[in-house]
Amino acid sequence: MKRTILVFSLLASITLHAQIQKAPEVKEGDGPHVQLIIRGITLIDGTGAPPQGPIDIEVRGNRITKIETVGYPGVPINPERRPKLEAGGKELNCEGMYLMPGFVDMHGHIGGSAQAPYAEYVFKLWMAHGITTVRDPACGNGLDWVLDQKKKSAANQITAPRIHAYNVFGAGAKEKITTAEQARAWVNENKLKGADGIKFFGAAPAVMDAALRENKRIGLRSACHHAQLDVARWNVVKSAEAGLTSMEHWYGLPEALFADRTIQDYPLDYNYQNEQHRFENAGKLWKQAAPPFSEHWNAVMNKLLALDFTLDPTFNIYEASRDLHKARRAEWHEEYTLPQLWSFFQPNRRAHGSYWFNWGTEQEVEWKTNYQLWMAFVKEYKNRGGRVTTGSDSGFIFQTYGFAYIRELELLRECGFHPLEIIRSATLFGAQALGVEKDLGSVEVGKLADFIIIDQNPLQNLQVLYGTGAVKLSDDNKPERVGGVNYTVKDGIVYDAKKLLADVKKLVAAEKAKTGFVIKQPGME
Repeated sequence: MKRTILVFSLLASITLHAQIQKAPEVKEGDGPHVQLIIRGITLIDGTGAPPQGPIDIEVRGNRITKIETVGYPGVPINPERRPKLEAGGKELNCEGMYLMPGFVDMHGHIGGSAQAPYAEYVFKLWMAHGITTVRDPACGNGLDWVLDQKKKSAANQITAPRIHAYNVFGAGAKEKITTAEQARAWVNENKLKGADGIKFFGAAPAVMDAALRENKRIGLRSACHHAQLDVARWNVVKSAEAGLTSMEHWYGLPEALFADRTIQDYPLDYNYQNEQHRFENAGKLWKQAAPPFSEHWNAVMNKLLALDFTLDPTFNIYEASRDLHKARRAEWHEEYTLPQLWSFFQPNRRAHGSYWFNWGTEQEVEWKTNYQLWMAFVKEYKNRGGRVTTGSDSGFIFQTYGFAYIRELELLRECGFHPLEIIRSATLFGAQALGVEKDLGSVEVGKLADFIIIDQNPLQNLQVLYGTGAVKLSDDNKPERVGGVNYTVKDGIVYDAKKLLADVKKLVAAEKAKTGFVIKQPGME
């Protein structure tokens, strides 16, 4: 198990600390109802179709039963066209508001005790930002813990998104997995335990190949962060050919794009356990890959497209690498980042992602170039019909749960996605990547009633989706806040998203009061 533990040290903050407190079993939403009619919304359905409205949506229990166009903008609605409210039914007047499918966070670590000691904190931040489905890639609190919360979320006994549990490869094995036979046995045992898939970091080629092929054969899905410890002998293309369904971040992709080398140009004093070494040199990696639209670059892209492979870039999680001051100063930290999480973010030689030993202009400039080349690949992959999803990887590198997901949407806009393409990536494409598109990912009759309802147009400004909203100057020349999700609907249950956010604010304030904690910038105490 030494090798497994070494690789899994990528998530040491989760795996090496006690499990966090489970979410309280308290009913907080309204519903489900025998009949719920959401009146007068403008619909962004998640398929890529343009907005349409006014529309009434009828939900019975947890399923969408009617989607009715009830008029035209700027003119009175004809009541004869509207679904009729029945005895015992409920109406939600949302005239002038926008409705979208619930968001899917494809990289949602629930976190460890060093980051967020309460699952309620994480779950409510996600739900307050419209995230109704998450994939937990690694199950750092333990598979049984995650499966318990998954079951309770599915039954709506807790306020939490739907959870897809991807257990980390090798977790719980009695000995280090070194053979194909051991790999296949672990994969089958993982399914029997109830996992939805596997999160890989890398292994010997024969082991990776066997595990991925067996996992695909038995019908589970997979994700991989191709760690540098194994990427010289096993990159993204090899994983995709063996059956990997999604790659996380971008590790393993530049290596597949090497045309004039086989190994990253590591400095000769490089040490992977030194986080500054690791991330500083990661910021120079894309420049070592084949240039955009070159023969080899195109060949790798076309190969992944042919395999129906999913890219889950998590742009936001590395943004501090190109602008540390901005990430540290995000306005939500003061009221919504727990003291434990803020402390975890600080420079620390022992904590993953806290690599600010000597970070400055030179490192940030390299990372800006890194982003340009990385985004060029992702944008073209999307343009050629490839599936790109949205994941946040919150809980690391100054990225706070929920808020980080909205930042991911903004970064897809920077990447060149149209806002409707972004919403599709955040909804339908996420559902497809998880294999649940028959029930989730778009607003269609027969699907589950998972919605985001907001009183601002998110296509015009994605920042209105932040819990803190967006700044706008009023008619009388005063700055004001607009936006923030109004309602998050999951399984036909209507949650007041602003109340969920207020609950988090109180929880953070209570934690600060225990010790008199005040956020201070590093080195300025």
